[in-house]
Amino acid sequence: MKNDDDEDDIKEDPSPPTNRQKGRETEAAKLDLEAGAKMAETWTATGDAQSTESTAKMAHRAKQKNQYSLAPGESPYPSYPHPTPEECREVNRILESVHGQVRAPKKIPTPSLNSSGCGEVPSVLDALIRTRLSAATNGANSGRAFRGLVEKFGLLNEGVGRGSVDWNKVRLADQKDVFTAIQSGGLADVKSKDIKKILQMVYEENQERSHKLKDDDAKASVKDEDGETAEEKHKEIAKADSSVVSLDHLHLLSSEDAFQKLLSYPGIGPKTASCVLLFCLQRPSFAVDTHVFRLVSWLGWVPTQVEAQKMANAAAAAKLREEKSEKGGKSSEKKAKTKAKPMRRVSRETTYAHCDVRVPDELKYSLHYLLIKHGKECPWCSARMGNSARLKAGKWKNGCPLDHLMKRVKKSGGGSRGKGHESSGLSELESGEEYDEDFGEDVQEEEAGEE
Repeated sequence: MKNDDDEDDIKEDPSPPTNRQKGRETEAAKLDLEAGAKMAETWTATGDAQSTESTAKMAHRAKQKNQYSLAPGESPYPSYPHPTPEECREVNRILESVHGQVRAPKKIPTPSLNSSGCGEVPSVLDALIRTRLSAATNGANSGRAFRGLVEKFGLLNEGVGRGSVDWNKVRLADQKDVFTAIQSGGLADVKSKDIKKILQMVYEENQERSHKLKDDDAKASVKDEDGETAEEKHKEIAKADSSVVSLDHLHLLSSEDAFQKLLSYPGIGPKTASCVLLFCLQRPSFAVDTHVFRLVSWLGWVPTQVEAQKMANAAAAAKLREEKSEKGGKSSEKKAKTKAKPMRRVSRETTYAHCDVRVPDELKYSLHYLLIKHGKECPWCSARMGNSARLKAGKWKNGCPLDHLMKRVKKSGGGSRGKGHESSGLSELESGEEYDEDFGEDVQEEEAGEE
């Protein structure tokens, strides 16, 4: 599959520029820098208390990077002031008036054996593999794939891990048997390979942790470095001794560390990791699938590509001026522009990183659910924008309740968010996508690692 980032490569003109072209480029660079600086100044001036709070949090968080170039707790667009907490609350209020109130469950429900779902199950490993199965297919297909695993490999009926799929049997099975079990779900070849690799990695980690915990027991240690109590340690050792493959120890990690750990497994990208955090670990995380991405882009909660690049140019120019000032020199506007690297495409991954910082924790669950439900039902906001069969039906006869807040991208992909706002890159690429059951997993692969 072609990576979205491949489209971001900027190809330079091999022919040398003329003096006239150089003059135009210099003038254009100056205008870009002035516009970017003005934009940055405006955004900074209108920043809210949340941005200050986020900055304080970022100073205490690990600056870990991953293959998606995401730093935990940091926005790729730090000066962009949307969404504000007020904007989030208003959208949540409007959508709840249409789709009903949404609250995260206090207790995670018993897992279904007929549906893969979105990861809202007690077992972390179950949540991870269920969410992986739901990628790039619809609810019916992913449900059949999960039932295929249950029928082929059975459940643990006794001991630690009872009621869960016997993941150790899946681990020990031939890949072709796993392929056959999930074949009805789509992309069975790559998914079966990912599942096998994940289970083997988790098994080896379980054994390693068990050996360490036994050593700690021998030293009469009450807690290990993760803060695990003696009872929790003994349960984890019992699971490992019984060859029960488990990721439940991720409950002991911080949200940032758990997110990074989930990304380390084959085929797992930010969306799946975020879903596991939100639904299974019950941590605030603003999971972004294709429907959430479409709607928050139309709401202006992320910058357009041009806005993002202007911000980067302005930041690079300011940094260069500061460096020159310290050395007693003068900065060149043209040279300053060359310091700004081409921005990566405004994508689901960057949108997740930005909105996870900006959206208040208490609204992340409900807004995720409501945006997907609205993207599914609203004829103006669905991927098939303007579905005539639903335009005048029931609650949609008066239009979309978010109309006054949105600037929609036209179907051709050449539309805009309104005057002065360029397209965020959304197009009819999404028009054939479906979503899984309640929470809307998308048909198309939305993460580079989830193929």
